[in-house]
Amino acid sequence: MKIIPVIDLKDGIVVHARQGNREHYQPINTALCQSSDIFQVIEAFLGVYAFDTFYIADLDAITGQSDHNSLITDVLTRFQQIIFWIDSGYQVYDAGFTYPQNCLPVLGSESYSDETISEIKAYKNNFILSLDYSNSDALGAKSLFSDHAFWPKNIIIMTLERVGSNHGPDLNKLTEFCRRYPDKNFIAAGGIRNKQDCVLLSEAGVHRALVASALHSGMLKSEDIAELQAKKYPG
Repeated sequence: MKIIPVIDLKDGIVVHARQGNREHYQPINTALCQSSDIFQVIEAFLGVYAFDTFYIADLDAITGQSDHNSLITDVLTRFQQIIFWIDSGYQVYDAGFTYPQNCLPVLGSESYSDETISEIKAYKNNFILSLDYSNSDALGAKSLFSDHAFWPKNIIIMTLERVGSNHGPDLNKLTEFCRRYPDKNFIAAGGIRNKQDCVLLSEAGVHRALVASALHSGMLKSEDIAELQAKKYPG
C-alpha cells in the first residue's frame, strides 16, 4: 500500500478539506504542521516519511475562481525529486505544452461535462482520472463513468463526503471497482483514518491511497507507512 499525501490549496494557502464543503475549508493548523504555507506543509509530511508522490488539488482552479499555477510551479522546481499529481480542474489539452517531468495531471469528472469530455481523449492516457462522487452521486460527465474508453490505467475513486470525515473509506464501492475492472489500478480517496483502513483497502485490491487528515492527526504514523509499503497483502 502506497500512501500519497494530499494538499488542498485555496486562496494561496493549504486548507483542511472536510466533506467537500469547500467554502468552509479553514487553513491547516494541526499537530503535524501549524503553518498553512505549502512549503512548510510538504516539509512536515516529509518529516513523517520520505514520500515520493504528492497530490495537490488547486481548489481555486477546480471551482473556476483563479488558479495557483505560479505557486505550483515553484513547488515543482523546489521538490524536483517528488512526483506531483495536480488537479487543476477543467483543462483544455495543449499539444504545445510539456508538463514538467515531476508533474502528472489529474482530470476529475466533476470538472467535465459530456460536451467537454473530448478534451480528455486528447491526453492519450497520460493522466490520472478521478471519478468523483458526492453522497453516492456521480459528479460531472456521466460518460466518464459509463464509457471505459476514457479510462487510463490509474483511476482515483474520490468520495467527497468522506474527505476529512473520520468515517472511513467507501470500502464497498472500491471493492466493487476492483472486482469489475481488475485491469485498472484504483486509488482510494476520502475517509482513510488509520493503518487498519489501509490494510482493508489493500486486501480488497486497492494499493494506493490519498491521505491528509490521518497524517495531520498522527493516526497514521511513520512506522505504519513503512510497514504498509513493505508488506504484501493478498488481492
